Amino acid sequence: MPSEKGPTVTITDPERRRGFRNTLVASFFLGWAPILGKLAYAHGVTPFTLAALRTVVSVLLLWIGYSILWQKWLRISWRELVGCIAIGAVNGLGSLLYYSGLSRLDASLASFLNTLYPLWVILFLTASGQPIHWLTLLRMGMAMGGIYLLTGSGTGESDWLGVMLMIASAATYGWHLVLAQWVLADVPSRTVTIYVLTAMACTVGIARALQGAPVEVIPLPGWEAIVALGLTTVLSRVLMFAGLERIGGIEAALVSLLELLVSLILAFLLLGERLMPLQWVGGAVLVTGILLGSLEVKR
Repeated sequence: MPSEKGPTVTITDPERRRGFRNTLVASFFLGWAPILGKLAYAHGVTPFTLAALRTVVSVLLLWIGYSILWQKWLRISWRELVGCIAIGAVNGLGSLLYYSGLSRLDASLASFLNTLYPLWVILFLTASGQPIHWLTLLRMGMAMGGIYLLTGSGTGESDWLGVMLMIASAATYGWHLVLAQWVLADVPSRTVTIYVLTAMACTVGIARALQGAPVEVIPLPGWEAIVALGLTTVLSRVLMFAGLERIGGIEAALVSLLELLVSLILAFLLLGERLMPLQWVGGAVLVTGILLGSLEVKR
């Protein structure tokens, strides 16, 4: 897999271009998460139930699809399976933190805090000894500035417990990307996807069961939001791991920042949240920072 320490390759390389495109599309589906989560909450679904059911829906869809189309990608060694389980457990914990935080915050603020994960990716990779290109730091600064402008006009009041939950969720998502980059050096992305999501489903399912409370009655609109969230989860993870396999953790994290812009647009259309002119400026800065990836040389 391409890495920050590999041979010189630019974004015009076919594999990196495909990875860039996969990650862009994945960010679109990721951007639906806070919107569909809020719609589910509006119909009485609790955070742990939402995290568990949307992951179960995702895993069921994946196993059906793989059984029909991709049986060869189900083969995996025990050592590789352990790595996937570790990634899934971390991602499952992050999912519980994310949906708990989302239940306490407005969608815009939650999306802003969640997009702090590229900072965690850089911290984790720097701690592991991986060098950081100066253009990556410039793009990170532009992305964070864009995020600040995008969310600076939000109207929701901060719930500090919700804020801390979302920051912790961003940290676990960043760590999951780093772990996935290492595992993908040896395991194809399609194989990683199904076993990571299966481990994730087990993690959140156990957490929901440990709550001890019966599952709440969910009306049809609530189930529609859950199924839609499960479907977007499948699509985003398949594409994200395929992109991560080709462009690495830092690049994938930066490109995925586009999900914030997607979330804010959907919040405007579906939740009635208003985007101020300054937020549109922030969106332009964010997209510009992402597109600067076309100039970056992989070392």
